[in-house]
Amino acid sequence: MDTFNITIVDDHTLFRDGLKLLFRRCYKSIDKIYEASNGVEFLEQIQENKPDIVLMDIDMPLLNGVEATQKALEIYPDLKIIALTMFGDEVYYYKMIDAGVKGFLLKDSDINEVINAIETIRNNGNYFSEDLLCSVIRNIRTKKIANGQAFVLSEREIEVLREICKGYSNQEIADELNISKRTVDKHRANILEKTGSNNTASLVIYAIKNKLIEI
Repeated sequence: MDTFNITIVDDHTLFRDGLKLLFRRCYKSIDKIYEASNGVEFLEQIQENKPDIVLMDIDMPLLNGVEATQKALEIYPDLKIIALTMFGDEVYYYKMIDAGVKGFLLKDSDINEVINAIETIRNNGNYFSEDLLCSVIRNIRTKKIANGQAFVLSEREIEVLREICKGYSNQEIADELNISKRTVDKHRANILEKTGSNNTASLVIYAIKNKLIEI
């Protein structure tokens, strides 16, 4: 069995204990489970523990999740970090994505979603909690692009990406932009290839990171 090590970074002992218990009962792929109560403690342990996956709380004492993520990835650029968040933490999304996290999980997610997120990210994907993704989509505001700002995507592809991030189907996007569904299908395929994405969650992360949308 392909096993891995995981670190839970959260300042609430009960949360860490509960998650460890669920992992031991439901997730046999985990070899070792480490824990830290803040970013400083996590960074002190990282060289010895060498986790493969990190579940990182955002709001912690001494050193928050944004700073801890930035410092950890300076040491281990391939480390895969998932942000643990709550509704209302949108102000941190840009910062956590810029810091290098691979996904976001709500802290009240059930164990099956947590496992799904970890497996997706272990396989080089990105993950947005479905409830969180819906919340982001509801709150999306389109951001104007400054003149001369270069992007991998064409202007039309950016338009299509914004509509994808709003949760629209290809047919709905076609209707909105007055183009054919076949054209939207082609744009979506090009966007996925150019951004290295494999699902809507990955595209939302790309759009947020490149400030194509505001939340």
